[in-house]
Amino acid sequence: MTPEQGVYDVINRRRDTRREFTGAPVDPEALRRVLSAAHCAPSVGMSQPWDFVIVRSPGTLARFAAHVAQERATFAGTLSGERAETFSRIKVGGVTESGLGIVVGYDPGRGGPQVLGRHAIADAGLYSVVCAIQNLWLAATAEGLGVGWVSFYREEFLRDLVGMPAHVRPVAWLCLGAVEGVPDVPDLERFGWRHRSPLSTVVHEGEYGVPCSLSGGASTG
Repeated sequence: MTPEQGVYDVINRRRDTRREFTGAPVDPEALRRVLSAAHCAPSVGMSQPWDFVIVRSPGTLARFAAHVAQERATFAGTLSGERAETFSRIKVGGVTESGLGIVVGYDPGRGGPQVLGRHAIADAGLYSVVCAIQNLWLAATAEGLGVGWVSFYREEFLRDLVGMPAHVRPVAWLCLGAVEGVPDVPDLERFGWRHRSPLSTVVHEGEYGVPCSLSGGASTG
């Protein structure tokens, strides 16, 4: 496999991991490499507006898991019929099973009062943090580790839980850990919640709504 093929292989193997965690400790050097990959992400104005809080305390993991379970129940209460039945089979946690959490924060003050490139798009810093998360996720996949992005939480709760200052926004709780393997098909597809749409439905030529052919080059008409 060429290096180029290796990159595409990792991208296609990446999964949102939940039930596959073994609980085995993460090798410290692997963790350092994964975080270094995240820290190499592109950022608007080279602001590097991210922070990573490593959570290993069983008590903290248990408190967050309980909060996630409560928020899952709140969301489940809004569903009925087939949606409720489908959601009941989907695991959204993995917090305690992974044994390690990474809370990713966004500090909009990082980089000074005038961040090059952010003057017209206020969310550019937030986009930078998401790029760091993607780097982390792909690096973890290459290391044979699983990542689960948990979004069933209230930001205020998570900020208080890990002691983030008021101006830092908690963007993600990432469960990181050793896994038995990852499913070939993502859980949300496997359980019938949503399916990946064809590439052709999201690519447009020249302006929104004009179909684009990717098989024979761009149209010049």
